[in-house]
Amino acid sequence: MSIKAKRFRAQPMTRLLDGRGELGSLMRMARLIERAQQHLRDNLPAEVAAHLHVGGFRDGRLTLITDRATWLTRLRYEQSRLLELLHQLSGFEAVTGFTFKVRPVRPVKVPLRQVRHLPARAADELSSCAEDVSDPRLKAALQRLAAHAEREA
Repeated sequence: MSIKAKRFRAQPMTRLLDGRGELGSLMRMARLIERAQQHLRDNLPAEVAAHLHVGGFRDGRLTLITDRATWLTRLRYEQSRLLELLHQLSGFEAVTGFTFKVRPVRPVKVPLRQVRHLPARAADELSSCAEDVSDPRLKAALQRLAAHAEREA
């Protein structure tokens, strides 16, 4: 029994993104969510708008994400106004409510840099090994390693 791979022909990008395939529907949904987010941000006070993200649309409910519970509480008070704003956009007439979520933004931790020192004795050993090696690439690599220790010591 042999397994033959199916050979698919390459498709033009316009066909992939125009909405006929899975990728197209995904792109269309992403554009709709982006429009909703921009429309809501434009019509909210600046301090709230910076913390609002639209997460998705499912079963007639739009998911709104904030980074703190205080902003979420404020958005809940403005829920009816937000619905009116969304109904102004074409494609969002079917939105019946919101799902609110808090997703705190955590700063990226920069890993600690581990500085390693090569003792002078080890540098001498590397240099002597480099003298005995006939391969020019390996010889150059060993000499570079030995040079690191000599600079620091």
